[in-house]
Amino acid sequence: MKTRKLWAWVVLMASIALVLQFSTTAFAQDRDDQDQDQDQAQDPPSRVARLNYSQGSVSFRPAGEDDWVTAVPNRPMVSGDDLWADENSRAEVHVGSTALRLGSQTGITFLTIDDNTTQIRLAQGSLIVRVRHVDDDDTYEIDTPNIAFTVLQPGEYRLDVSQDGSHTEVTTWHGRGHVTGGGFSYNVIAGQSASFTGDQDHLDYDVNQIPDRDGLDDWAFERDEREDRADSANYVSREMTGYEDLDEYGDWSYVAGYGPCWRPRAVVVGWAPYRYGHWAYVGPWGWTWVEDEPWGFAPFHYGRWAFVTGGWYWVPGPVVVRPVWAPALVAFVGGGPGFRFSGGVGVGWFPLAPGEVYVPGYHVSRTYVNNINITNTTVNVTKVTNVYNTVIVNKSTTINNVTYVNQRVTNGVTVVSHDAFVNARPVAQNVIRVDAREIASAPVTRAVAAEPVRTSVVGAGRPVSVRPPAAVISRPVVAVRTPPAPVRSIEQRQAQAGGHLNEQALVRPVGPSRPAPQGNQNARPQGNQDGFRSFGPPNRTNNAEDNNRVKPTLRPQPRVYEQQGTPAEESRNAPSQPNRAPQPEPNRPTQPDNRQFRPPDREPPQSHPLVRPAPPVRQPTPEQEHQQEQKFNQWHEQRQQAAPPQPRPQPQRSEPRQERPPKK
Repeated sequence: MKTRKLWAWVVLMASIALVLQFSTTAFAQDRDDQDQDQDQAQDPPSRVARLNYSQGSVSFRPAGEDDWVTAVPNRPMVSGDDLWADENSRAEVHVGSTALRLGSQTGITFLTIDDNTTQIRLAQGSLIVRVRHVDDDDTYEIDTPNIAFTVLQPGEYRLDVSQDGSHTEVTTWHGRGHVTGGGFSYNVIAGQSASFTGDQDHLDYDVNQIPDRDGLDDWAFERDEREDRADSANYVSREMTGYEDLDEYGDWSYVAGYGPCWRPRAVVVGWAPYRYGHWAYVGPWGWTWVEDEPWGFAPFHYGRWAFVTGGWYWVPGPVVVRPVWAPALVAFVGGGPGFRFSGGVGVGWFPLAPGEVYVPGYHVSRTYVNNINITNTTVNVTKVTNVYNTVIVNKSTTINNVTYVNQRVTNGVTVVSHDAFVNARPVAQNVIRVDAREIASAPVTRAVAAEPVRTSVVGAGRPVSVRPPAAVISRPVVAVRTPPAPVRSIEQRQAQAGGHLNEQALVRPVGPSRPAPQGNQNARPQGNQDGFRSFGPPNRTNNAEDNNRVKPTLRPQPRVYEQQGTPAEESRNAPSQPNRAPQPEPNRPTQPDNRQFRPPDREPPQSHPLVRPAPPVRQPTPEQEHQQEQKFNQWHEQRQQAAPPQPRPQPQRSEPRQERPPKK
């Protein structure tokens, strides 16, 4: 009897222990899931803007700062940054495959740049936008003083804002856009030029034929044709910002063990990656590399570098639709607190080699760490997890159990003084010579313990006296989406952080370790797996219906934003004849584009002095409906009677990508 009672007590206690263990594990798992969800919401964007071309006097102002400096090529531009092209000046900016081209006396502000949204404030001047691809959750919005323009389809668009901000003209060569302003909304289709005059209380508009091309148009078209012929698009995604300059300055070749690699043609003796440029502090990533060479963007923010047969080759890694941008794919040596080289207190770094794991030195989720590695190099997720657990979960300040190839390459490590690093000085002119044995034995860290100052944020640009007029700087614009609140200055952020802004970026609470999902990590991302976005081919349809129907398309819309028809993306290089639809690409099925403009969910208003919400859309009166219909019919008749323009020559397409030979 006693034995039975004893066994009953044993079974009861074992059951209680099992339940407690299961509850604790479930609680930890739920807490880990919550931590991961919160971390992913705070992950930095996977893309930035890049200034890749400037002519004349182009000025730049970092987010949160008051200083205007000369625009430095390859400087990453983020939400809150300002750009000004002065008289007789031009500039070109890329965000992935999207090109923004500024004309003379044009000022823009990047209100929002993130994974899905590109929102630009155009206070004055001329802006030409070419959008190659619009995914279902992508938003391209250009806000002017009296209207907000949203791109609905891939195409080419131009917006001109008068000096006083009272007049905006929207030109659509190909594609379709949506205008919101003055309490009404309008669709602008291919072949139309619509002008809007007034303010948010009263807005008059007219629709006309596309005007004759000017010098800015011709320059933009030539730049587009140059990108269309880019052979590098056969090796990397067009969504990789900076790919368009690789052909002019280097060559592609197959390297055993790495596949197709790119190598610059002409570099100075002793050249090494991440040596000819400077460091800048760009939020929210922190320390960011800015290369001097005109081609120096994609090879320093994507992929890896390999030293092969006496030269450096850039290995772009797996071809994914949109690789994740990184501030600098390097590992630091001697960057820890209190570490001194024999030449003094310094900061050293070297480029990561193919297959080596990059651990960001800023707040990110584990999903972000996976994505930024497997989209930029061929690496197993298990290896990423092991390094992540060592550095983040176990909070190891150094990575001593990993052998880094480029740390031991002759002349592969670059070292500068702490002062040169922090103050954005040219690295090549401030290199410190350190013994190779000392470098090989130095501890490797994922980040550098250096606090930024104002010079770190401003970068290498020189102060300029040419800046936008005060009215342009302070002029508010109409917006459909609510942009983030303005960034504060570096002094204010450092004061809030108690002088430890960069140090706080290295500290983060981490939940229990979880194994990363397994599978083919190098496959093209589909759906929303492991934090990837969903991508697809550009929508291509036939828009002959839009060109021929006598129905007002540029007209006020009711509150329910109904799309009128399904126009198509027209090829930029096809003849823009009014009654001729472009032919679809061979072996590519035509897909309908049913995308409609839907206003975003209204978020709580944020304090932004340069943005005012667009007024609610009103139902047009019958008189307004009749007036809009007359204007559209008049435009349509003029287009039918106009002589068809001469077609532009088709660009020479690059040869199709050759099959990779099998690895030995």
